[in-house]
Amino acid sequence: MIRNRSIALISALTLFALAAAACGASVNAASSPPKTSTGQPASVGVANSSLGPILVDSQGRTLYLFQKDSGTTSACTAACATAWPPLRATGQPTAGSGANASLLGTTPRSDGGPQVTYGGHPVYLFVHDLKPGDTNGEGVNGFGASWFALSAAGNQVSGQSSSGATSSSGGGGGY
Repeated sequence: MIRNRSIALISALTLFALAAAACGASVNAASSPPKTSTGQPASVGVANSSLGPILVDSQGRTLYLFQKDSGTTSACTAACATAWPPLRATGQPTAGSGANASLLGTTPRSDGGPQVTYGGHPVYLFVHDLKPGDTNGEGVNGFGASWFALSAAGNQVSGQSSSGATSSSGGGGGY
């Protein structure tokens, strides 16, 4: 009988410890920075590039605006969003080095999920930017409008891309 009580006591203590740990984990998760859909921190910062200082995500990848967007409403869906993935975040994104926190926000996409905005522009990555610092999407015309990297002020950067990649497909093709 004493052995049964000991086993019951150990079991109860173990369950209590697991419950306490689970509560602590949820508190820590709530106070951690917002994450992108891939689990990376949702932050926007500034980095130097061949175009000058530009906005980048937490992995150093160039962020672009799409001239076809209207305000904070994205015009890039389906095949466009495959070539130009929207920067997603759960919660409010954070400003990294050189970025202005007051220019950061989110906007709902047509699928209901949030997309990061900067200076009122939805921001995107480019699938042909293979490493941090690539600016292969600069000046590309695809899916009905042009794409440009963003400055720390939230404006399009105009300069020559390091690769000179462009597309004349105009309306729907592009990348």
